Amino acid sequence: MAYKPHFEITPHLLKFLEEIAVFREKIMTATIQVSWIPSLQKDARDRNSHSSTAIEGNPLTLAEVRLLGEGKTLSTSTERATREILNYFAGLRYVEKHANKKTIVHEDLFELHSFISAGVMDQGQAGRRQPFISVGTGKRLSASGGRGTGQYRTFQVRVGNHLPPAAAQVSGLMRELLEWWNKEAPKLSPVITSAIIHYRFEAIHPFGDGNGRTGRMLALWELYRRGFDTHHIFSVDEVYWEKRPLYYKNLDLVRKEGDDLTGWLEYTAEVVHLTLERVWERIQRLKGETGAVKMVLTPKQERLLGLLRDRHSLSPREIWEGLGVTKQGAMKIMNPLIKAGLIKRIGTTKTGKYIFTDSEKN
Repeated sequence: MAYKPHFEITPHLLKFLEEIAVFREKIMTATIQVSWIPSLQKDARDRNSHSSTAIEGNPLTLAEVRLLGEGKTLSTSTERATREILNYFAGLRYVEKHANKKTIVHEDLFELHSFISAGVMDQGQAGRRQPFISVGTGKRLSASGGRGTGQYRTFQVRVGNHLPPAAAQVSGLMRELLEWWNKEAPKLSPVITSAIIHYRFEAIHPFGDGNGRTGRMLALWELYRRGFDTHHIFSVDEVYWEKRPLYYKNLDLVRKEGDDLTGWLEYTAEVVHLTLERVWERIQRLKGETGAVKMVLTPKQERLLGLLRDRHSLSPREIWEGLGVTKQGAMKIMNPLIKAGLIKRIGTTKTGKYIFTDSEKN
């Protein structure tokens, strides 16, 4: 029986899809032949690697992930935490290398899962054992002397209250998903299909471990393959991580609603829209950086700039309450922005407010 996802294109979903299409076009137009695309690409890799692993409990900060991405070592990190990040970077490189692959097969999933999960599996084995490189001969060798055989899980697993399909069903269900992905998905918006692939993969839970990270990367791969993120500058997982309970709640709601994906698609469309808003903010900052201090914004700094754009000015109290931090925490967030010339304080000591510097030009 072929896989047929059940969902409805509601007015709410359609509205977001239309806005996303316009927003994406604006971003693509702004990023034609510009020198700072590599900066956006590196930033997206760092944010995706940090966020997707943080969702699963990795303790490293975004700043630490950036250091690992630059090839540096961390003296305070556990070996496993570091390995998870390095694995994720390797998975992203694999996906970027195969961004234009027309047909996805089981072996692709085994290979990707092996990159993501090698050396950090709590149960089961990585989808494919990666070859080792012999120092003496330079030949590629695996633990068994060959490339190794890819396979899905061979035992039952439980994910919270969710009991995924029995191991004997996994191969058939994954075959149906791949058939739908390769034949039917191109007929729909990539925003919709990436979300469907994401959910269905997690529902099947085809591997013993590493399914969350792999499923989110498959969703990203779909955005690459379909030409939605041609420059690889979107970090959707960052939004999932920031509101992790909401992310899991929406995944769980699909099962509670009898596998109706409508609510999940509405949620993921909102997430993609917010992702594009953030990328646009980063583009505007990079475009205006001539002679300015360069900096990479944290999520809370981006949130603050968004609030200032919307409301034009904020008092100190409005800032720390709006960000959900203490007064001291707010100053730590604001000080780098003030130093970079992105925001400034106006007014008296008692009635002063902060503004986004561009607002003076409007």
